[in-house]
Amino acid sequence: MADPKGFLNHGREVAKTRPVDERVKDWNEVYVPGSLLPIISKQASRCMDCGIPFCHNGCPLGNLIPEWNDYVYREDWAAASERLHATNNFPEFTGRLCPAPCESACVLGINQPPVTIKNVEVSIIDKAWENGGVAPQIPERLSGKTVAVIGSGPAGLAAAQQLTRAGHTVAVYERADRIGGLLRYGIPEFKMEKRHINRRIEQMRAEGTRFRTGIEIGRDLNAQDLRKRYDAIVLAVGATTPRDLPVPGRELKGIHQAMEYLPLANKVQEGDYVTSPISAEGKHVVVIGGGDTGADCVGTAHRQGAKSVTQLEIMPRPGEQRDPVTQPWPTFPMLYKVTSAHEEGGERVYSVSTTHFEGDEDGNVQWLHMTEVEFVDGRFTPKPGTERKIPAQLVTLAMGFTGTDRENGLVEQLGLELDARGNIARDADFQTNVPGVFVAGDAGRGQSLIVWAIAEGRSAARGVDRYLTGASDLPAPIRPTDRALAV
Repeated sequence: MADPKGFLNHGREVAKTRPVDERVKDWNEVYVPGSLLPIISKQASRCMDCGIPFCHNGCPLGNLIPEWNDYVYREDWAAASERLHATNNFPEFTGRLCPAPCESACVLGINQPPVTIKNVEVSIIDKAWENGGVAPQIPERLSGKTVAVIGSGPAGLAAAQQLTRAGHTVAVYERADRIGGLLRYGIPEFKMEKRHINRRIEQMRAEGTRFRTGIEIGRDLNAQDLRKRYDAIVLAVGATTPRDLPVPGRELKGIHQAMEYLPLANKVQEGDYVTSPISAEGKHVVVIGGGDTGADCVGTAHRQGAKSVTQLEIMPRPGEQRDPVTQPWPTFPMLYKVTSAHEEGGERVYSVSTTHFEGDEDGNVQWLHMTEVEFVDGRFTPKPGTERKIPAQLVTLAMGFTGTDRENGLVEQLGLELDARGNIARDADFQTNVPGVFVAGDAGRGQSLIVWAIAEGRSAARGVDRYLTGASDLPAPIRPTDRALAV
């Protein structure tokens, strides 16, 4: 425990963000560099001697939160980093991108603002990198077994690092031109600068993990041929099939899936383009979908110089306080959230549904027609007399994903079975119906959080290790059927 009276003596403080008029002119992270360290010891001291730390269960990784809070309070940064890495391969990712379900499960959060767990986490890992405390963990001996990991998002990277450290020879295959999956091309630079990915990749290379980019298994290389070359395969290909919007006018130019729009903006930051082929500059932008991906589109449009930005959501606006009846502590509440992108401007419209798009004579989208809706008998029903249209010269669809990619042939080539939700089916060891083929992350779980992806990658690595050697000392934070309090 840290300070027994810390939660009484100090209120909640979070990382400071840079002024809006400054940060929308660049793509750097929105937070003021170094603003956390002066306050973070006090914030860590707010961690209570709560007896049963529900934050452990709120976090899919089972992070040892009270322990590293105590070390931070005592300014023992090396010990805090050791405790943090004991359960999380990439805390600099989760500390920036995770919605912090651990904070929703914090016991202090019953009647006070919870501990700033996420801010403490990112402070620990940033301090560790600064102090040279993140070193490669090279295995003492090799097992002689080989593993192919398909996909280099958080699940694939976590599985690869765990298996490499267990002594197996691991190769990661990525269809994009750079390693990182959606971390690289789905997350805007202003949320996480890609230098954080790059230095983890260098650590993994030093440990022995090999990377193969620009190779799509199923198209460029037959999955069965890959299966013959390796002793085991981990599928971490994500749930990348986007949900579409089949309404009249969908074929008009200027309507794009979010994952067509966001990667191009990231490629500009990588130096591949001078300007994005799909740019919001000078346009009325409409983002359909009220989640984190939609917010990423909003922030990207601001930085590209959009004339206006409107975000639409079919659900009603959430409340600003936890409902103790429908969303009791310690479950993860659905609350009205103002992200850094929303602070930068734009309009958010709830309880509306798009009816059709209208274009000009050249086939470019110009207007979006919508209507207000209400939830009646299990479905959204239009409210008569509420139809209206808004200008829309660029529309991004950020309505989530429906499952793993079925077009590249990977599922069929391996003969994989799917579950009722269209995800790749697996057993308690994360193994599919094909012996030696395992699945981790969104491909088996469905669209989820980065913290779940890392937990699944770590757990699948244990399953692979057991398959290859008959036993495993690797940790397994979750089982495929686990549903934490936060979900």
